[in-house]
Amino acid sequence: MIPTLKFEKRFWAQGLAYVAGIDEVGRGAWAGPVVAGAVILPQVRSRAALRDLVRVRDSKLLSPAQREALCEPICAAALGFATGLATRAEIDAVGIVPATRLAMQRAVEALALAPHALLIDALMLPALDMPQTAIIHGDQLSLSIACASILAKVTRDRLMVELDARLPGYHFAQHKGYGTEQHRAALDALGPCGEHRASFMPIKQRMRDEG
Repeated sequence: MIPTLKFEKRFWAQGLAYVAGIDEVGRGAWAGPVVAGAVILPQVRSRAALRDLVRVRDSKLLSPAQREALCEPICAAALGFATGLATRAEIDAVGIVPATRLAMQRAVEALALAPHALLIDALMLPALDMPQTAIIHGDQLSLSIACASILAKVTRDRLMVELDARLPGYHFAQHKGYGTEQHRAALDALGPCGEHRASFMPIKQRMRDEG
Protein backbone atom coordinates (compact mmCIF):
# COMPACT_ATOMS: atom_id res chain seq x y z
CA MET A 1 0.00 0.00 0.00
CA ILE A 2 1.33 3.42 -1.00
CA PRO A 3 0.75 6.17 1.61
CA THR A 4 -0.84 9.35 0.27
CA LEU A 5 -1.52 12.94 1.35
CA LYS A 6 -5.27 12.35 1.71
CA PHE A 7 -5.38 13.01 5.45
CA GLU A 8 -2.92 15.90 5.32
CA LYS A 9 -5.06 17.61 2.67
CA ARG A 10 -8.10 17.51 4.96
CA PHE A 11 -6.27 19.67 7.49
CA TRP A 12 -4.67 21.84 4.81
CA ALA A 13 -8.14 22.59 3.44
CA GLN A 14 -9.04 23.98 6.88
CA GLY A 15 -6.13 26.40 6.74
CA LEU A 16 -3.94 24.25 9.03
CA ALA A 17 -0.66 24.42 7.14
CA TYR A 18 1.71 22.59 9.47
CA VAL A 19 0.46 19.03 9.88
CA ALA A 20 2.74 16.68 11.80
CA GLY A 21 2.61 12.96 11.14
CA ILE A 22 3.56 10.91 14.20
CA ASP A 23 4.46 7.25 14.68
CA GLU A 24 6.29 5.10 17.23
CA VAL A 25 8.69 2.19 17.12
CA GLY A 26 9.58 -0.32 19.83
CA ARG A 27 6.22 -0.63 21.55
CA GLY A 28 6.33 -4.43 21.53
CA ALA A 29 10.03 -4.87 22.28
CA TRP A 30 11.24 -6.50 25.49
CA ALA A 31 14.14 -4.09 25.97
CA GLY A 32 15.18 -0.52 25.28
CA PRO A 33 13.17 2.67 24.78
CA VAL A 34 10.08 3.37 22.73
CA VAL A 35 10.89 6.02 20.11
CA ALA A 36 8.52 8.33 18.23
CA GLY A 37 9.07 10.38 15.10
CA ALA A 38 7.27 13.53 14.00
CA VAL A 39 7.44 14.93 10.45
CA ILE A 40 5.81 18.02 8.92
CA LEU A 41 5.68 17.89 5.12
CA PRO A 42 5.17 20.94 2.90
CA GLN A 43 1.78 21.60 1.31
CA VAL A 44 1.85 20.20 -2.22
CA ARG A 45 -0.85 19.31 -4.71
CA SER A 46 0.16 15.67 -4.98
CA ARG A 47 2.66 13.16 -3.67
CA ALA A 48 4.42 13.32 -7.04
CA ALA A 49 5.73 16.78 -6.10
CA LEU A 50 7.81 15.13 -3.36
CA ARG A 51 9.91 13.15 -5.81
CA ASP A 52 12.61 12.18 -3.34
CA LEU A 53 9.97 10.47 -1.16
CA VAL A 54 8.52 8.25 -3.88
CA ARG A 55 9.84 5.10 -2.17
CA VAL A 56 8.52 5.97 1.29
CA ARG A 57 6.39 3.24 2.82
CA ASP A 58 5.53 2.00 6.31
CA SER A 59 8.96 1.36 7.87
CA LYS A 60 8.04 -2.28 8.56
CA LEU A 61 7.80 -2.88 4.80
CA LEU A 62 11.31 -1.61 4.11
CA SER A 63 14.74 -3.15 4.63
CA PRO A 64 17.24 -1.51 7.00
CA ALA A 65 19.23 -0.25 3.99
CA GLN A 66 16.11 1.24 2.40
CA ARG A 67 15.17 3.01 5.63
CA GLU A 68 18.66 4.44 6.05
CA ALA A 69 18.66 5.64 2.43
CA LEU A 70 15.32 7.43 2.90
CA CYS A 71 16.18 9.13 6.17
CA GLU A 72 18.17 12.01 4.65
CA PRO A 73 15.65 12.76 1.84
CA ILE A 74 12.82 12.82 4.42
CA CYS A 75 14.69 15.31 6.59
CA ALA A 76 15.57 17.43 3.55
CA ALA A 77 11.99 17.53 2.25
CA ALA A 78 10.32 18.14 5.62
CA LEU A 79 9.50 21.56 6.99
CA GLY A 80 10.17 20.09 10.42
CA PHE A 81 11.22 16.75 11.87
CA ALA A 82 12.12 15.42 15.31
CA THR A 83 12.20 12.33 17.49
CA GLY A 84 11.32 11.74 21.12
CA LEU A 85 11.64 8.72 23.39
CA ALA A 86 10.49 7.21 26.63
CA THR A 87 13.08 5.18 28.49
CA ARG A 88 12.84 1.62 29.73
CA ALA A 89 12.43 2.99 33.26
CA GLU A 90 9.54 5.20 32.18
CA ILE A 91 7.87 2.29 30.40
CA ASP A 92 8.07 0.19 33.55
CA ALA A 93 6.86 3.09 35.71
CA VAL A 94 3.77 4.17 33.74
CA GLY A 95 3.03 1.38 31.25
CA ILE A 96 3.71 1.08 27.55
CA VAL A 97 0.73 3.05 26.21
CA PRO A 98 1.28 6.13 28.43
CA ALA A 99 5.02 5.89 27.69
CA THR A 100 4.27 5.74 23.96
CA ARG A 101 2.17 8.89 24.26
CA LEU A 102 4.99 10.50 26.21
CA ALA A 103 7.50 9.71 23.45
CA MET A 104 5.11 11.09 20.83
CA GLN A 105 4.49 14.25 22.82
CA ARG A 106 8.24 14.77 23.21
CA ALA A 107 8.72 14.37 19.46
CA VAL A 108 6.06 17.01 18.78
CA GLU A 109 7.53 19.39 21.36
CA ALA A 110 11.01 18.94 19.82
CA LEU A 111 9.84 20.17 16.40
CA ALA A 112 11.46 23.46 15.42
CA LEU A 113 8.17 24.43 13.74
CA ALA A 114 5.05 24.30 15.93
CA PRO A 115 2.41 22.13 14.22
CA HIS A 116 -1.19 23.25 13.70
CA ALA A 117 -2.58 19.69 13.62
CA LEU A 118 -1.50 16.08 14.17
CA LEU A 119 -1.95 12.83 12.28
CA ILE A 120 -1.11 9.96 14.63
CA ASP A 121 -0.79 6.25 14.05
CA ALA A 122 -3.57 4.66 16.15
CA LEU A 123 -3.40 6.94 19.20
CA MET A 124 -4.63 10.36 20.33
CA LEU A 125 -2.55 12.74 22.44
CA PRO A 126 -4.97 14.37 24.89
CA ALA A 127 -2.15 16.35 26.54
CA LEU A 128 -1.71 18.36 23.31
CA ASP A 129 -4.49 20.86 22.68
CA MET A 130 -4.71 20.96 18.90
CA PRO A 131 -6.71 19.25 16.13
CA GLN A 132 -5.63 15.65 15.71
CA THR A 133 -6.70 12.48 13.96
CA ALA A 134 -5.82 8.93 15.00
CA ILE A 135 -5.50 6.64 11.97
CA ILE A 136 -5.42 2.86 12.24
CA HIS A 137 -2.54 1.64 10.06
CA GLY A 138 -1.65 5.29 9.59
CA ASP A 139 1.91 4.39 8.62
CA GLN A 140 0.47 2.64 5.55
CA LEU A 141 -2.04 5.37 4.66
CA SER A 142 -0.48 8.78 5.45
CA LEU A 143 2.77 9.92 3.86
CA SER A 144 3.79 12.09 6.80
CA ILE A 145 3.13 9.25 9.27
CA ALA A 146 5.12 6.85 7.06
CA CYS A 147 8.00 9.34 7.06
CA ALA A 148 7.77 9.58 10.84
CA SER A 149 7.82 5.79 11.13
CA ILE A 150 11.06 5.62 9.14
CA LEU A 151 12.68 8.37 11.19
CA ALA A 152 11.66 6.66 14.43
CA LYS A 153 12.82 3.23 13.26
CA VAL A 154 16.23 4.41 12.07
CA THR A 155 16.74 6.37 15.30
CA ARG A 156 15.76 3.45 17.55
CA ASP A 157 17.81 0.92 15.59
CA ARG A 158 20.88 3.12 16.02
CA LEU A 159 20.21 3.37 19.75
CA MET A 160 19.93 -0.41 20.00
CA VAL A 161 23.25 -0.85 18.16
CA GLU A 162 24.84 1.48 20.73
CA LEU A 163 23.20 -0.56 23.50
CA ASP A 164 24.67 -3.73 22.00
CA ALA A 165 28.15 -2.24 22.28
CA ARG A 166 27.56 -1.42 25.95
CA LEU A 167 25.92 -4.74 26.80
CA PRO A 168 27.57 -7.43 24.67
CA GLY A 169 26.06 -10.88 24.59
CA TYR A 170 22.41 -9.87 24.23
CA HIS A 171 22.71 -9.24 20.47
CA PHE A 172 20.59 -6.07 20.61
CA ALA A 173 22.09 -4.95 17.28
CA GLN A 174 20.47 -7.95 15.60
CA HIS A 175 17.03 -8.29 17.18
CA LYS A 176 16.63 -4.69 18.44
CA GLY A 177 15.13 -5.90 21.71
CA TYR A 178 12.24 -7.90 20.24
CA GLY A 179 11.35 -11.40 21.42
CA THR A 180 13.27 -13.49 18.89
CA GLU A 181 14.76 -16.92 19.50
CA GLN A 182 18.20 -15.30 19.59
CA HIS A 183 17.00 -12.92 22.29
CA ARG A 184 15.44 -15.78 24.28
CA ALA A 185 18.71 -17.71 24.09
CA ALA A 186 20.66 -14.69 25.37
CA LEU A 187 18.22 -14.31 28.26
CA ASP A 188 18.64 -18.01 29.08
CA ALA A 189 22.40 -17.56 29.15
CA LEU A 190 22.73 -14.17 30.84
CA GLY A 191 19.41 -13.32 32.46
CA PRO A 192 17.74 -9.90 32.09
CA CYS A 193 19.83 -6.71 32.17
CA GLY A 194 18.97 -3.17 33.23
CA GLU A 195 17.56 -2.34 29.80
CA HIS A 196 14.98 -5.13 29.86
CA ARG A 197 11.40 -4.07 30.56
CA ALA A 198 10.62 -5.65 33.91
CA SER A 199 6.90 -4.91 33.50
CA PHE A 200 6.64 -7.07 30.35
CA MET A 201 5.47 -10.57 31.17
CA PRO A 202 8.30 -12.56 29.48
CA ILE A 203 10.88 -10.55 31.45
CA LYS A 204 8.81 -10.41 34.64
CA GLN A 205 8.44 -14.19 34.62
CA ARG A 206 12.18 -14.73 34.15
CA MET A 207 12.96 -12.36 37.00
CA ARG A 208 10.50 -14.26 39.23
CA ASP A 209 12.11 -17.57 38.28
CA GLU A 210 15.59 -16.23 39.01
CA GLY A 211 14.52 -14.51 42.24
